[in-house]
Amino acid sequence: MQKLTIEYPTTAKSPKIIWDLISNAAGLQKWLADIVTEEDDLLTFTWGHPWTERDTKQSRVLKKEKQLYIRMLWDYHEDTPDAYWEMRIDKSDLTGQLTLSITDFAADDDEEADLRGIWDDNLERLHRISGL
Repeated sequence: MQKLTIEYPTTAKSPKIIWDLISNAAGLQKWLADIVTEEDDLLTFTWGHPWTERDTKQSRVLKKEKQLYIRMLWDYHEDTPDAYWEMRIDKSDLTGQLTLSITDFAADDDEEADLRGIWDDNLERLHRISGL
């Protein structure tokens, strides 16, 4: 497994704005998947529409600290618990700028490029819907 970290500088002045977009089904549905549902610590992500091919994956929340980070594990990685994915809000001590840091894991070099492309697309959607 190869660890991938992407840092996304934001224009947000408050961590709460970012937290509301990364920590619950309603926020994630705005930019990460077409449909996101939440039951206890299990999030279900669905991409695609009823009239097209759909893909559904589940992710369990492993840890979260309000307005700081959320760490999850995809159902297809349950046999590799170190292959979590995480969204973390960081603040620069120097400038005060808030950054959204994404950590994810790829099986190999080929998958790493695809995974980076997926996250770049997701972060572009986040920017379009929120202005972050």
